[in-house]
Amino acid sequence: MLHVLLVEDNPGDAELTRQALASSRLSIDLAVVDDGEKALQYLRREGRYAGVPGPDLLLLDLNLPKLSGEEVLRELKADPGLRPLPVVILTSSEAENEISRCYAEGASCYVVKPVEFSSFLDAVSAIERFWFSVARLSRRESASARTQKRNPGRK
Repeated sequence: MLHVLLVEDNPGDAELTRQALASSRLSIDLAVVDDGEKALQYLRREGRYAGVPGPDLLLLDLNLPKLSGEEVLRELKADPGLRPLPVVILTSSEAENEISRCYAEGASCYVVKPVEFSSFLDAVSAIERFWFSVARLSRRESASARTQKRNPGRK
């Protein structure tokens, strides 16, 4: 089972992403959170997210409530236990300065959300194919082990 965390505040885009991944031949579990604070809690397995599996891939929107996607990316890449996680920026912004900043902060890739329904599904399917069929992900330690190292005594 592959685990993907989508950080997206637009329910329509979240549903389109869910549909695209549901058509995969791979077994993908998609979790969705709708703001930057929840994203960090999920990734750190804090509070209500204490028992969740660590994601194999993060799909991150930039325009989020509470903490922006760029802030989430910055915090994620500053954490040695989370730094190896591949982060795909999936957003509507085509601004060159945002693209450059995201890559400078450690984004694995940057994808502009297509407006057209079928193109959006194709883009998400291409992300899934690339990250889970073409690219070789490192065999990093499990999220559970990382959490235990950072928070001894917490299960």
